[in-house]
Amino acid sequence: MSNIVEDFNAYRSKMNQRILSQENLVMKRLYNLDTNTYANGALNSKTKEMLGLVASMVLRCDDCIKYHLEQCKKAGVTTDEVFEIFSVANIVGGTIVIPHTRRAVEFWDALSAEK
Repeated sequence: MSNIVEDFNAYRSKMNQRILSQENLVMKRLYNLDTNTYANGALNSKTKEMLGLVASMVLRCDDCIKYHLEQCKKAGVTTDEVFEIFSVANIVGGTIVIPHTRRAVEFWDALSAEK
């Protein structure tokens, strides 16, 4: 069975390199803006990643959910905190978010099993 974390990161890295290899200033600025949005500021980066995870779940973007789950893990978010984030996302987004929550739990479990 393939590692869903490794597979996701390899694909994301490969495609980001492909996209950023083009001389497209708008795409480069967009990627830079995205990176800088999650840096520490009035809100710390951990809080911003948790907000990003809620937004991604409500918008039902599985790639974004995986990315923010990994960033949350790196920021020290606990499993209990992740499930509270899932609760907020499901209340805001409704039951349509439940399938994304299932996949998010699977990815979080894979992240938690690493190392």
